[in-house]
Amino acid sequence: MSAEANAVEGLKAVLGNIARAQSEAGRPKDAVELVAVTKTFDAQAIRPVIDAGHRTFGENRVQEAQSKWPGLKADFSDIVLHLIGPLQSNKTKEAVALFDVIQSIDREKIAKEIAREIEKQGRAPRLYVQVNTGLEAQKAGIEPGEAVAFVERCRIEHRLQIEGLMCIPPFDENPGPHFALLEKLAGEAGVEHLSMGMSGDYETAIAFGATKVRVGSAIFGHRPKA
Repeated sequence: MSAEANAVEGLKAVLGNIARAQSEAGRPKDAVELVAVTKTFDAQAIRPVIDAGHRTFGENRVQEAQSKWPGLKADFSDIVLHLIGPLQSNKTKEAVALFDVIQSIDREKIAKEIAREIEKQGRAPRLYVQVNTGLEAQKAGIEPGEAVAFVERCRIEHRLQIEGLMCIPPFDENPGPHFALLEKLAGEAGVEHLSMGMSGDYETAIAFGATKVRVGSAIFGHRPKA
């Protein structure tokens, strides 16, 4: 079976697992949306998944996304593209222009730059704040204790419409407590969406209230070197 066919089968399997996890958690049928993560995969690898009907995708890097998504979005106008990796301030202009959702607002400077670009471009991506639930020094994200106040500052000072929170738990820890923490913070911050769960733990995330799961390797297989 070709890599493209494998990706379509992977997509079907993941969607089936999501449906089952939703049911087991007692959640509505369409409570969770799959963000298919395509970092390091080219347009040729992605197209079969689009042809199979999927429309929501995620990329980690602005520059890589610029190399493949403008053409794909021109061909499929209903694609929704999420930025799920760290955003550098010098890439904010390009990110606001290309992405429909930015999940990785993690500091005051980025919030300010996004607000400026939204005003300049007249284009407003949906926005999430990334929370560093594991307090990992090497990982992006606002500290949990500061997250609710930061969301409020984004709304009041920068006039940003924050619709959700995102996290990436430490790879060597039980993700459940991290998902539970993000769910708690979302309630306190008054946001609707929770982006949490990847290929190895998305079913657990669904049990803790995820509304977006970010799955790549379970669909596309092992990643080529970036």
